[in-house]
Amino acid sequence: MRYLGLDLGTKTLGVALTDKTKTIAHNLKVIRFKENAYETALNELLEIINTYDIEKIALGWPKNMNNTEGFASQRSLEFKKMLESKTHIPVFLVDERLSTTEAENILLESDISRGKRKKVIDSLAAQIILETFIKMEENKNE
Repeated sequence: MRYLGLDLGTKTLGVALTDKTKTIAHNLKVIRFKENAYETALNELLEIINTYDIEKIALGWPKNMNNTEGFASQRSLEFKKMLESKTHIPVFLVDERLSTTEAENILLESDISRGKRKKVIDSLAAQIILETFIKMEENKNE
């Protein structure tokens, strides 16, 4: 069984996956869909969930810097409900403030071109969210 990490946008869903030991996260793919067509994204995501035998899902929760919830937070909460109702897999919200910025910095340091960065940034942000979740799970078990 594995964990899945998600970074939800209005047109993309970054997806990351752990190894079977649930200790290493890697970016898997970016699901692209029409703006706000979350059912489309969900259907493609369900295939991934079934293929990789997912135990838990970490969904990025984009809170504002002052810790308030805005539109993006509400979008994640709604997607969480949709996902849990279709899969019955627990979905955990993970504070993702600055995860995309961190992903952008990693790609810039790696001298990745702008075009290539745009293609992978969401899945790398999902990987960062998933790494945060792995650490949270480890801390719970200590």
